[in-house]
Amino acid sequence: MAILYFSDKVKALEFLTKFRWSDGKPTCPWCGSQENSFVSTRSIWKCKACKKQYSAKSGTIMEDSPIGLDKWLPAIWMLCGCKNGVSSYEISRDLGISQKSAWFMLHRIRLAMQSGSLEKKLSGHVEADETFIGGKLFNMHLDKQTRLRMGKKRTGGFEGKAVVMGLLERHTKQARVKVLPNTRSHHIRGNVDANVEKGSTIYSDSLQSYKSLPKDGYVHEFIDHAESYVRDNVHTNGLENFWSLFKRSLKGTYVSVEPFHLQAYADEQCFRFNNREFQDADRFVQVLSQIAGRRLTFAELTGKELDSHAN
Repeated sequence: MAILYFSDKVKALEFLTKFRWSDGKPTCPWCGSQENSFVSTRSIWKCKACKKQYSAKSGTIMEDSPIGLDKWLPAIWMLCGCKNGVSSYEISRDLGISQKSAWFMLHRIRLAMQSGSLEKKLSGHVEADETFIGGKLFNMHLDKQTRLRMGKKRTGGFEGKAVVMGLLERHTKQARVKVLPNTRSHHIRGNVDANVEKGSTIYSDSLQSYKSLPKDGYVHEFIDHAESYVRDNVHTNGLENFWSLFKRSLKGTYVSVEPFHLQAYADEQCFRFNNREFQDADRFVQVLSQIAGRRLTFAELTGKELDSHAN
């Protein structure tokens, strides 16, 4: 539906223009002037005050992209609406662009899906849990299996896997996720301190790292999953639900995700989870409201910019 609706480039431009500038008058991002002339052949405006050019994409995740709005807007709609995500190959087929371009587009959209503000911490009753993302042992090469089995006592069998920690505020059903280097106590405690108000009740499993939470800061209740999964209101079932959705999207849609990009996929799933009661159109509008002021270059996405700084 979105592909057909935005297939008209003029209609797509009019839609984004009205969305970005509520009064319908494009404003120069350089000097703030609304005096401009429209260049229809390039779908841009030229500011009469500072003489600079700009478009509806300027200052957004779409800036400098040669791909038209008739491709961008349907891609945003599809990623917001598909419960298990949407692969770059599907975007490529449906929109008629290369898979590489579709992959880059999706990562820029995921940047817009990140929570706009985390100043307000979670409070009340908060579930805390972690999961491990990575391949199954029996699918690995024999040499790697041997190394993992030899180090099992030391690592718990999770060597080589990425750690993702989640926090869920029960009364609002809002989740936050963060990729951690490991499950050591200072990483667990630091993430809780950064995202949960003091005085809240933390529900977790029996992981030893949670026992380092300051007793004068939080009320900590835990459940040993070797014995049971629920004891009265002590459980982490809300986050277990989130993990099942997250892993379904990773295994069924994205298949192979590099640890370097894992946080972006976690943010994507977290956005859909936190807005699961909204209609597709509401999630679409929510993402569009967060596209401004964010930029992701291909060098940043592929790690080349980090390599250049390191050298």
